[in-house]
Amino acid sequence: MQDAVQNQPDTRAIPYQLPQVPYMSADLVVGNVLDLALQDDEKWVPVTDAVSFKPLLLSTTGGYYVNLLRVRRSGVLSRHRHTGAVHALVLKGRWYYLEHDWVAEQGAFAFEPPGETHTLYVPEDVQEMITWFHVQGGYTYVDPQGRAVGYEDVFTKLQAARQHYRGLGLPDSYLEQFIR
Repeated sequence: MQDAVQNQPDTRAIPYQLPQVPYMSADLVVGNVLDLALQDDEKWVPVTDAVSFKPLLLSTTGGYYVNLLRVRRSGVLSRHRHTGAVHALVLKGRWYYLEHDWVAEQGAFAFEPPGETHTLYVPEDVQEMITWFHVQGGYTYVDPQGRAVGYEDVFTKLQAARQHYRGLGLPDSYLEQFIR
């Protein structure tokens, strides 16, 4: 009896045999993300002269986005309130929030809960900061008293990226690869 069991195929190594659920989004794999983070190329979408982002996933159906944020100057980047949770992984440099006593340094992970309002600051001695962000919902940019002065979400990111990539002459399919 033991020999019969030993001759059975290992069912853990058999691929799933049924179709995936209907209407499911396609998988997305973006290769060389860490290498891309360190490259200085035209596919970084400019926000200002010193701030840019590179989309990795723009989930218009889920209301979130994943991108690399690059900052090439020190000082205040923005004051904002989150409508959803944010997950961050610092790939290069460091940053912190004026409202907290912690510093997110290279290799650090940070979680920011929905409703959190804070002011992102890049220290004076940091020449370049790159952080991977997974942002659920959006940001409401606010003044020091919490009054809304701007907004950013997956749709504004999509619009900015579309405009930038079209300006480079890239086909719409380049951006569409990141949309789910």
